[in-house]
Amino acid sequence: MSRSILKIEINNELDVVLAYKRAMQLSERLSMLQANQTKFATAVSEICRNVVEYVGNGSIRFSLVEQAGANYLEAQVTDRGRGIGNLDDLLANRNTYNRSGRGVGILNSKKLVDQFSIESAFEKGTKVTLRKKLPTQAPGLTKAMLEKWMAEFEMETDVSPYAEIKKQNMQLLEVLEQLRIRNLEAEQQLQEIRKLNAQLQLSNQEINQLLEDRDKKNLMLQEVNQYLDAFAHTVSHDLRAPLQNINGVTGALESMLEAGNASEANNILPLLRQQTQKMDRLITGILAYSLAGHHNIQKSVVDLHQLLNQIITSIRVPDSFGLHVQQGFPVLYTQEIYLYQVFSNIIGNAIKYHDKPEQAEITISWKAEQEWLSFSVEDNGPGIPEEMQQQIFNMYELGNSFTRPDSTGLGLSIVRKILEEKGGRIWVESEGRGSRFVFTWPASELVQEDS
Repeated sequence: MSRSILKIEINNELDVVLAYKRAMQLSERLSMLQANQTKFATAVSEICRNVVEYVGNGSIRFSLVEQAGANYLEAQVTDRGRGIGNLDDLLANRNTYNRSGRGVGILNSKKLVDQFSIESAFEKGTKVTLRKKLPTQAPGLTKAMLEKWMAEFEMETDVSPYAEIKKQNMQLLEVLEQLRIRNLEAEQQLQEIRKLNAQLQLSNQEINQLLEDRDKKNLMLQEVNQYLDAFAHTVSHDLRAPLQNINGVTGALESMLEAGNASEANNILPLLRQQTQKMDRLITGILAYSLAGHHNIQKSVVDLHQLLNQIITSIRVPDSFGLHVQQGFPVLYTQEIYLYQVFSNIIGNAIKYHDKPEQAEITISWKAEQEWLSFSVEDNGPGIPEEMQQQIFNMYELGNSFTRPDSTGLGLSIVRKILEEKGGRIWVESEGRGSRFVFTWPASELVQEDS
């Protein structure tokens, strides 16, 4: 017997966070032990994130299930994607999937729940069922109790940074809709003006001015819309690295605790704290970027050598990569979040798109010119065709040879936008194998040694 509790549509990272939160709340209300609450919610999060990364959208339904005299909290995640090929290999934990990282989330989720099943068919989507057994003292779920829970969920006031960003985005979308309606109204007015234009020659100059104003507003509206879309994706783009590190550390911590190695577990707790602090800094910087505006982010003294070390640590460069950083990187008085995004995007791409990781070499260097500082990131990867060297800086333009499921198509467009804000520019040099990304930064922000 199954009784449905609630359903959530999964369309983006924010919905994944919501699904995790509801899983924790429901398992807590059903008297599940705290450790089991975390395991169940983590399994739900892993499967929902797979839906967002590999399909784009789906849904999750939570239910209370009775089977063979036992009660279970069930989460059923479904999508309408292309399905999973070689599903038997994945479930058997063969190396086919582990090399690319795909399928690891499914295997980890299977270990965290009491009952696990997955169904997948080509072009018909995938359905994953996760069940965690409830203790015998779990309360019976009545209609009144369920209605009370739903009301409490609706009345929640503890808003996370993710939810706040989503709320801001929805408000901006409402503003854009209002501007669109006003633009349609202006368009109708202009049509009437054109009909009278022959009789109103004396007003011709004024009408032309109105047309120019309308075109400017249209361009501004397009820019706002593009920025909103880019910013919404930037959150997951920039937070993914510390999230992956946190996931890895917590997995190791769980293994150590299960094995009873408390002393080793204590040794890695500082790593977990370091990643959460790094994530907090990123969230704070991103919110400042959203709320304070382009020109109001406070500057600070930024040691580029230390910043590059932080970025390289967060990206987790594979051991097979040779990474060389020129000595003597300067100290700047500038916006740290800008430089963090620029370097992390370019270095991350050099690692992500390298086709021969066992031979990979990446060199990061700089030089000072009269008015500009020039920074470069050079790799010996597959290179970028000449016809793509301009397009890759446009939003969602990746090129067929660079398309990957974990790429948003926004990274380099965000980099270009930041550099335009600073008055600099970015370009790529590539002939055959290897690529060299070069960008300029104002030399006026260089901190002199004697100061």
